[in-house]
Amino acid sequence: MKSGQAPTSHTDLELAQWALERARARGASAAEVLTLTAEALSAGVRLGEVEKLKSSRERRIGLRVFTGSSSACASTAELSSDGLERFIEETIALARVTARDPWSGLPAPELHPREVPELNLEDTTHRVIGAEGALDMARRAEQAALSSDPSITNSEGAEFSSGWHRLTFVNSQGFSAAYNATSYSLVVTPIAQAGGSMQRDYWYSAARRYELLKAPEEVGLIAGRRARRRLGARKIPTRRAPIIFDSETAGSLLGAVTAAACGHALYTGASFLKDRLGTRIAAPSVDLIDDPTIVGALGSKPFDGEGAASRRKTLIAQGELKSYLLDSYSARKLGLASTGNASRGIGSPPSAAPTNLYLEPGPQSPEEIIRSVKSGLLVTEMIGFGINLVTGDYSRGAAGFWIEDGELAYPVEEITIAGNLAQMMRDVEMIGNDLEWRSSVASPTIKIAEMTIAGA
Repeated sequence: MKSGQAPTSHTDLELAQWALERARARGASAAEVLTLTAEALSAGVRLGEVEKLKSSRERRIGLRVFTGSSSACASTAELSSDGLERFIEETIALARVTARDPWSGLPAPELHPREVPELNLEDTTHRVIGAEGALDMARRAEQAALSSDPSITNSEGAEFSSGWHRLTFVNSQGFSAAYNATSYSLVVTPIAQAGGSMQRDYWYSAARRYELLKAPEEVGLIAGRRARRRLGARKIPTRRAPIIFDSETAGSLLGAVTAAACGHALYTGASFLKDRLGTRIAAPSVDLIDDPTIVGALGSKPFDGEGAASRRKTLIAQGELKSYLLDSYSARKLGLASTGNASRGIGSPPSAAPTNLYLEPGPQSPEEIIRSVKSGLLVTEMIGFGINLVTGDYSRGAAGFWIEDGELAYPVEEITIAGNLAQMMRDVEMIGNDLEWRSSVASPTIKIAEMTIAGA
C-alpha cells in the first residue's frame, strides 16, 4: 500500500493506521484515530400503523492530534484521499492555534491493555433486524398493551430498534484494538382512560443480544398495567415523608450522584463530592459499582475512549467514597490516576463517564419495603432535572403512589420531591433485591427515610 494513498476500500484498521501515519508526517507530536462503521434500523407504529421507519449506514473517522500541549479533535465521513488529506491538515492546523494545556495528552502507555478481553458484545446471528421483523415486534408489543385492559384505549406508539457497529482505535503509542457490538430495544407507551381521567406510561426491554429481549407481549402487558394503575391520580398536600424510589427511578438517582463523582465536575469545583475520597457519604448498606467488564452488558467495552484498559471499580463501599470516575485529563488535573472511564463521541475529546453502574442489591423485596412504610410515597416517574451538583440540592417533579399502612393506597401526580443528595444517600434505610439490567444504569428499589414532598 502506498503511504500517500488513503485505503478507503480496505479495512477500518488499515484506514486508521494510514490516517495516524499521515498525521505524524504532517507534524502531530502525538495522535489517536478512531473509525466507526455502523448500521441501524428503527421502526415505530401507532395503533398498528407504520409511523416511523428509519435505516442508516455510516462510516466515519475521528482524529485527535497534539502539537506539544495543544490539541484538536474532529471527525469526517468524507473518506476520499483528497478529503482525508484536507481533514488531517485542517485538524493539525486547528491544534496549532489552540491554547496550550499542560494537562492534555495521551494516557500513560501502561494504561493500555496488553490483551483486549472478549466481552460478548455482538450478536453475530441477528446483527440488524430487518424492517418486517422490526415492525412485527413493535406491533406485537403495542397490541399486547391495548389488549391488556379495557381502559387502554389509545397509544403513543411502540418502537423497535436494532444496531450494529465496529469501533477501531489506534494511537501513536502503538496501541491498536477494535471491537464489534450490537444492541436491541423495544418500548411501548399506552394511554389509559376512564371516568374523565387519562394517563400514559411505558415499559421497555433492551439487550446486546436479540434473544435476551423480553417478549413483546410481556413488554406490552407490563406497559398496559403501568398505565392503567395511574388512573384516578390525585394531588396531595405538602409534607415530609419517607420516599421509596422504584427500580427505574432509583437508577436516575444513582446517575445524579455519580455525575458528581466524574472528573469534569470535580476539577471545575462543581461537585459536592470534591475532596471527599475516603469519607463516609452514604449509609453503610450502600455499595455502588461501575464495571465495564460485565460480559454482554449494555455499557460494557474492552477499553475506554482513549484506549485505557477497562476495569471494575467500587465508587462507594459500605457508605465510604472509595473512587472517582476519571479519564486521563481529569486525573492529571486532580493529581490522581485514570480509572479507565474516558467516554467520547467519534469526533469529540474524552471526558469521564460511568459504564455499567449499579447498586448492590439488599435483602428485602419491593413488597417488604412498601410494607415498612406507615405513610409515604412510592416514586415511579421522575420529571425535569432540578439537580445542583455543587451543593447536592435535589428537586424534581414526580409521580407515583401514596402508601398508607404498608399498602399502595392511590396514585398521585403533580408533585415535587426535594432534598439534598448527600443527606439522601446517608438516609438510605432499605435496599431491595430486585436488581435487573435494562440499561447501563441499574438499581434495586431504594427507601429513603424522609424527603420533602411539595404538592397542592
